[in-house]
Amino acid sequence: MIEIYTDAATKGNPGVSYSGVYIKNNQDKVYRTSYLGTLSNHEAEFASACFALGICKDLYPGEIISLRTDSKIVVETFETGRCKNKDFQPYHEQLLRLAEQFSFVFMKWIPEKENKTADRLAKEALQTHLYE
Repeated sequence: MIEIYTDAATKGNPGVSYSGVYIKNNQDKVYRTSYLGTLSNHEAEFASACFALGICKDLYPGEIISLRTDSKIVVETFETGRCKNKDFQPYHEQLLRLAEQFSFVFMKWIPEKENKTADRLAKEALQTHLYE
């Protein structure tokens, strides 16, 4: 099973947004960041989860994925398969399409204190961008 920790950092709401992704499995650990665009906080959390599954699609196709995030809305919409907010709909649909690439994907909400690595990655990427 592949464990993914994902978080987003946004300057403003909406604002410049970055993703931090920490992936661990038995063999190795992967650390990635990505510029997400100008998004709301919630949109950035969805986009970060999509970014993480996209990485895993390339590195670990067909595996069992455990995605952990401190975003309750991402977990709830994924678990229920329903997304009422039209702004989140494209991300929700992308998550569902990406999830089809794996034998099983489950998402788990975790408190911020358990998501420190992904949080640090996202914040560092955002800070680097702000001071370029």
